[in-house]
Amino acid sequence: MSDFHLVPLSELRTHKSDKWRAFPTDVLPLPVAEMDFPVAEPIRKVLIEMVEKSDLGYLGSIPEMGESFAAFAERRFGWRPDPKQVRIAADVGVGIVETLRVITQPGDKILINSPVYPNFWTWSHETHLEIVDVQLHQSKEEVNGSTWQLDWAGIENAYASGIKVHLICNPHNPLGRVYTRDELEKLVALAKAHSVIIISDEIHAPLTFAEQKFTPLLSLGQDARSLGITVTAASKGWNIAGLKCAIIVTEDEDMHERLNAIAPATHYRASLLGAFATVAAFDDGEPWLDALMAQLDSNRKLVIDLVAKKLPLAKTHMPHCSYLAWIDFGEYGLAVDPFTHLLEEAKVAFVPGVRFGENSSHFIRLNFATSPEIIHEAINRIARVLH
Repeated sequence: MSDFHLVPLSELRTHKSDKWRAFPTDVLPLPVAEMDFPVAEPIRKVLIEMVEKSDLGYLGSIPEMGESFAAFAERRFGWRPDPKQVRIAADVGVGIVETLRVITQPGDKILINSPVYPNFWTWSHETHLEIVDVQLHQSKEEVNGSTWQLDWAGIENAYASGIKVHLICNPHNPLGRVYTRDELEKLVALAKAHSVIIISDEIHAPLTFAEQKFTPLLSLGQDARSLGITVTAASKGWNIAGLKCAIIVTEDEDMHERLNAIAPATHYRASLLGAFATVAAFDDGEPWLDALMAQLDSNRKLVIDLVAKKLPLAKTHMPHCSYLAWIDFGEYGLAVDPFTHLLEEAKVAFVPGVRFGENSSHFIRLNFATSPEIIHEAINRIARVLH
C-alpha cells in the first residue's frame, strides 16, 4: 500500500522551498520542477531515524547505493548496471559539470538540442565549452509518439564538425518526450563514428508513463557503454531535490577509470541524508511511485482537456514522461511574453519558454504535479485574462 495523498493549498503555502517563496502570496506558483505531494513513507522513515539518532555527519562509503540503483533499474527498465560503477555527486548539475571537467578541455564543442532544460547552457558555460545547438523541430504528424523530432542531418553535421560531447535529456524536459531505442542506437552509431561522448541526463526516467518504454542509454550494448555516461537521481521521481544527492553511472571499465579523475570531494559534498534517502527510494519507494504515476496520468489528461476547452488558441501535447506541460501561446498575439502576461494579469507563475531556447519565447512550461483543484484554478485564471 502507498501513503500517497494530495496536500491542500493552505499547507503548501507554509513550505519553505523556492517554489513557494519566489512569488507574492497572491500568485499561484506552477514553475520549478518540484511536486506538491508528501514524501514517501520509506524516505520519511529513514530521515526521521537518522535525525533522532543525531546521525548527521559526513557522507562516506555507501555500497548500498550501487546495489539499490542496479536492482531498481533492473525491475523498472530491464537493465542491471554494474553497482561498482555508480558514483555520487551532490546533484545532477554537479555530476555533469564534474564529468565535463574530466572529459573536455575549455573551448571544446558540446552539442545540445533545444528547447531543453535551461541548465544545459549553464553547465556548458561553467566548463567553458562552445555550445552548438541543433534544435528539435515540430512535425505535423506524430513520429515515435511525438511531434517534436530530432534534426538528424544537423546532428550528423555537428558531430562531423568536431563535437566532443553530446548532452541529451532523456526523458525530455520540457517536451515530455521519451527517445526510442532506435533513436538512441542511431545516436550511438553516429557518436562512435565521430568519437563523441554522450552524456545522458536520465533524471526523469522513473516518471515515464506506461504507453512509452524508457530505454537507458547504457543498456544498448558495448558501443553505448564505451562512449556513454549517465547522470541521474531519485530527486525528481520522489521529490527530494533538497536532500542533494545524485549518481554518475558508467558501464565500461575504461570510461569508469577515466572518470576516476573526478575530484574525490565530489562524493563528500553530497548529503548523508540525501544518499540514504535515495537508497530508500530505490529499495522501497516503488509503491509510492506507482501511486504518483496514477495521479500524474490523471493530471496530464486534465491539463490537455482544460487547455482544449478553455484556451482554444493555445497548443500543447500529451507528455509521455514527468509532470511538465509545454504550452504554446503564440496565437494569442500577446504584447509581452506569455510568462510575464500571465504572471502580471492572471497571477499564475510558470517557467518562461525562452529559458529553454531562444526560439521558444511564446511557450511556457507548466508544472502539473499538484492537485486537480490547483490545476483547475490555474487554467481558469488564465482563461479569464485571455478572453
